This record gives sequence, structure tokens and C-alpha cells, in this order.
Amino acid sequence: MASKRNGTLYLGVTSNLPYRAWQHRTGQIEGFTKKYRCHMLVWYEHFDDIQDARACEYRMKTWKRDWKIALIEKDNPVWRDLYPDLNR
Repeated sequence: MASKRNGTLYLGVTSNLPYRAWQHRTGQIEGFTKKYRCHMLVWYEHFDDIQDARACEYRMKTWKRDWKIALIEKDNPVWRDLYPDLNR
């Protein structure tokens, strides 16, 4: 999740991405995403195993910001909000 292009970034793990992204977008969850208005889904990766997803999240939280931006821009160079695509 991002506040805007090159803005504040948030990453997390969920077993229900459409619902969790909606919660963040609508301010249903108190905390970081609400405070910093991280409402745009700009990148996601699917995992079959939640433990693999958590391990990836843990690794990515140690990454430099530039690495995260490069990952986003590899597949989403204009930082398009991907949320509308989730329910297609």
C-alpha cells in the first residue's frame, strides 16, 4: 500500500487481499495506514502458503526503500492503484 507515487509505503500479509485492502482504503484499521493515508494498492504477490508469505514480508521489511520502489516500478511503473482489479 502507498500514499501516492513515491510516497509512504506499507507492506503486510493477509489471507484475503480484497477485504484487507478495502479496510485500509476506508480507514477501518487504526494505525500506520490510516495515519499516513496508505490507500493505494500498488504491488502484491500471491503465495500458496501463509508461512512463505510471512517469511517474504519479514525479509522485505528489512529492505532499503529504493529496493521496494524498484520492485513496485518493475510491474507497475506508473503506480496505478491495483485495487479495482482484485474483484474482476
